[in-house]
Amino acid sequence: MTLRWGLIGASTIAREWVIGAIRATGGDVASVMSSSVERARAYAKENGIRKHVTDLDALLSDPEIDAVYISTTNELHSAQAIAAARAGKHILCEKPLALSLDDVHAMKNAADEAGVVLATNHHLRNAATHRAMRDAIAAGRIGTPLSARVFHAVYLPPHLQGWRLDKPQAGGGVILDITVHDADTLRYVLGRNPVEVIAFSQAGGMGKEGLEDAVMGVMRFEDEIIAQFHDGFTTKYAETGFEVHGTEGSLIGRNVMTQRPVGTVTLRNADGEHQLPVEGGNLYETALAAFHAAVAGDGTPSATAADGIWSLATGLAVAQAARSGAAVAVKTGL
Repeated sequence: MTLRWGLIGASTIAREWVIGAIRATGGDVASVMSSSVERARAYAKENGIRKHVTDLDALLSDPEIDAVYISTTNELHSAQAIAAARAGKHILCEKPLALSLDDVHAMKNAADEAGVVLATNHHLRNAATHRAMRDAIAAGRIGTPLSARVFHAVYLPPHLQGWRLDKPQAGGGVILDITVHDADTLRYVLGRNPVEVIAFSQAGGMGKEGLEDAVMGVMRFEDEIIAQFHDGFTTKYAETGFEVHGTEGSLIGRNVMTQRPVGTVTLRNADGEHQLPVEGGNLYETALAAFHAAVAGDGTPSATAADGIWSLATGLAVAQAARSGAAVAVKTGL
């Protein structure tokens, strides 16, 4: 069965990545919703989408829509996802799923009650580099994992700035935009959950209204693994990376915290160092293929609602730690 999609939000990420991934994995993008009729009409025309609407109810009442992709600003996700679940639509939602744990649990409960799939668009866990690191750790190739380091400080280009830098009510700031990705990728690669965080945030001149545009901190995971992270919108010339160090070796990932299927992973141990094979393509196509399979009853999405709850809870803890200067426990309510 071809899954027919409606887009809730005429977004850049949908245009650049998700529309193509839906189509590449056998789906059909049937309609797009934007609050601006001019934007909805232009977006539909530019992206070959046959219908456009300006009202959420109009999209959700369309019998030709089986699933929705939500990429509106963060404060809108919860109500839109709950409405979609009650309309019987499967849901792929951008991170963070919501701005509070109460709202995110309400989303999950609505999806569970309706019997629809709710997934989080955490694309980085679909990278072949991160899968290679996860597999190497699970196979014991670095012994017992002890620590990790994620550097995910990038430059937020002008066309993506907007609400991320000037609307705290929309969940702007680097923590809920990037640190949640770190939390999810660390959980995926390490196979453990975060327990506690400490952090310092920075206002380096990009963020408005007191929003942070960079953050550094440490997450403590189960089994006493500690993970350092650095996230930013202000770093024009840095590379990204992901390292895991164990009792018998280290994994060094370079240029791996990206939407593109690039980067390398090097294993260093007593035998020297060599690159691990990384075989995989478009991260979003991997996510959409898993989502389509989950709707068909074959497996689960690559990042579930529970995964989204974990990343949100970690991001909220990081934000609280940065404000308070104290260590904060990660509590999910799961």
